[in-house]
Amino acid sequence: MATYSSIAYGNIGALTNASGEVLLSSQTASSSATIDFTSSITSTYKIYKFRFINIHGEEDRKNFLINFRDGSSNFDATKTTAFFQASHKEDDSEAQMSYNTSGDLAQSTAGANLDRFVGNDADQHISGELLLYDPSSTTFVKHFMARSVGIEGNNAAQDAFLSGYCNVTAAIDGVQFTFSSGDIDSGTINMYGIK
Repeated sequence: MATYSSIAYGNIGALTNASGEVLLSSQTASSSATIDFTSSITSTYKIYKFRFINIHGEEDRKNFLINFRDGSSNFDATKTTAFFQASHKEDDSEAQMSYNTSGDLAQSTAGANLDRFVGNDADQHISGELLLYDPSSTTFVKHFMARSVGIEGNNAAQDAFLSGYCNVTAAIDGVQFTFSSGDIDSGTINMYGIK
């Protein structure tokens, strides 16, 4: 179990734990079209971690997506990604591990898949983590990777993996979470800085 202690961060109180993570922001969805983080992504930290917890969508079998802002007002940074998943249906009728090119992006401004086909039954949701590396660099592309667990609309447990990079040299100054269709009904996303 992590031990938390209060520290000062600018004008806000923050938490740090034994692994050096500093809680910078927390947002809770309530029928939200998107959850956007548009402040505190600076050169202060080399790594930013986002934990998404019990994210429940309005619509059935929709993809949970991540996108990035690179200095403009839009979340449309150019990305190249790889996505694969393992899944197992609760009735044991199917189990698979697959790489599907339709889950990838190649030099695209579209949202990247954190998980696909997430169900919207009362007990279906997605949880996981995303790491964003050195977003303030104006020299290198910005790498990111994520792992999530969720329940698909066909009642399969899914373990999903995403990796990729924003192919821009401009600083990344915003991160957006959304579903491919419908609102984020509920759930919490926390943003941490790591030195």
